[in-house]
Order: sequence, then structure tokens, then C-alpha cells
Amino acid sequence: MHSRVLRYFDEVVRRGSIRKAAEYLHVAPTAVNRQILDLEAELGAPLFERISNRLRLTPLGEMVLAHVRQTLREHEALRERIEDFKGARRGHIGIAATTGLAASLMPSLVHDFRQRYPGITVRVIDMPGAAIAAAVERGEMDLGLCYDLPVPKTLRVLAASEWQIGAVVPPGHALAKHSSVLLSECVGYPLILPAPPLSIRTLLDAAFARNAIEVTPVAESTSMALIQRLVAMGSGIALLNPLDVMEECSRNALLYLPLRDPELQRQALVLMARSKGQLSAAAELMAQSIEAALARMFAAI
Repeated sequence: MHSRVLRYFDEVVRRGSIRKAAEYLHVAPTAVNRQILDLEAELGAPLFERISNRLRLTPLGEMVLAHVRQTLREHEALRERIEDFKGARRGHIGIAATTGLAASLMPSLVHDFRQRYPGITVRVIDMPGAAIAAAVERGEMDLGLCYDLPVPKTLRVLAASEWQIGAVVPPGHALAKHSSVLLSECVGYPLILPAPPLSIRTLLDAAFARNAIEVTPVAESTSMALIQRLVAMGSGIALLNPLDVMEECSRNALLYLPLRDPELQRQALVLMARSKGQLSAAAELMAQSIEAALARMFAAI
């Protein structure tokens, strides 16, 4: 199988139809269809079931898809290494991250990376933690970055760090004069909390329960941007980790005060990749950049 049929087959699976794949590839549908038919003839069995104008992979198709995507990844990695050998940093990187990390950590990190490696394009997609692991496992993303996720054997940890939860307050707030605070000191103020689907809320709820603290937040959200905005407007204080508010703190728009409750669990941040195969040269450079940036930020807290 050569590169054209591999790419055609992969895009048909991604788009769900030959017509949509052809539109994406800017080729005639007949050209895509011919490649798929030739491949099926070569293998001696159908790769797709044709159901109501949709294509669904057969068991053989699933096997071929795994091989195709692994081959395409290795081909891309080889091309990038050849470019590196020739002295030109080029390639494409896909990173899956939580919504909070995509909004707070990734902008400055991607900007700095692109300044150093202008020939490398970066795609950052925000998604829930379980979806991040699945996307990396399927090879749809090179790297995954999320909190508090058990890493399956199909993935490997490239970097890990633990981040202390703290109170986030606007400048001039009564708590702002402290360098750290207790959870009990925060509950006297209106609380704006991450919504239950987020892993940080699980840690907070466990801490509230251990301390027999009943909490009724004035607002909850899965959007870190919304929480930050409400805090800045004076609607209350939030309980987040420093990465969630690094941009706002750097502009002195918000203040982060670590919680010093000894039993409060920290958030475990993990950078992961697939266990099988090698990262492309571009993805390896990005992984190193993320690890170095996290180490600098951790040391600065």
C-alpha cells in the first residue's frame, strides 16, 4: 500500500463518506472510490459496510485502519527527521488539553514555541480528560495534557507535576494581605467553584467533607474564563490552581493564595503520549518545551 491510498482510506474513515473525504482532499470522489475498491480487491475482503449512505468499518477495516494510522505517523515522523537533518525544523503537532489549560497555559507556551520553531504548526484542541486519553491513544493527537487522570498502559507519562489548590481573589480583597490561607477562612466569602465534572471539584468536595464544611457556591462553571471574570468583577472568590490563573496573576488582575490545609490533595498534571511508536521530532520538541515551562512555573511558586 502506498501513501495515497493510506491517506484516502484514513480520510474516508474520519469523514464518514467518500464524498466528504474527496471534498477535504480536493480530489474527485471517483478517485477516492477507486483507491478503496482497489485496496479491497487486493485484500480480498470489504473494508466498509455501506449503510444508509454512511460507511462503517468491518472488523478487517478496523485492523487495516490501525496499520494505516501507524504507518502514516511513522511516515510523518521520518519526513520531519529528514527535515531536521537538513537543518529545517518543520512539522505538525496535535495537543489535546483540558479547557482550562488550553486557555491559561497553552497560549504563552505555543507563542514561545512558534517563535523558536516557526516551521512547526501547532493544533490545540480542548476536551474532557477521558476524551484526551482516548484521542492520544487513537493517534489523533500527539500529546495529551490533563489533571488527575489514571494513565492506561497504552499511554506513557512524559512529565508529571502536582499543583496546590489556592484561593483566587481580586486585588484589594480582605484575604489579599495573606501569603496563604486556610479553607475555613475562604468559606466566609461567596464562593465561585469549578463545576462537579471537573476533577478539581472532586478534590474540593472531599476537603469540605473532611472538615465538615457545608458549602453553597454562588456560582459554578466548567469555564475557567467565566470563573476568573466573576472573581475580577467582585462576585466572590474562587478555588483553583495557579496554572488556571497564571495570565491574570501575571497582569496583577487576580491574586493566587495557596491553601495550606495539610490534608488538601494537590492536582496531578500529566503530559502523555502513546506507548507505541516514537514521537515525531516536532512533538518531541513540544513535549520538552512543555516540561521545561512547567518546571520553571513550579519553581516560581
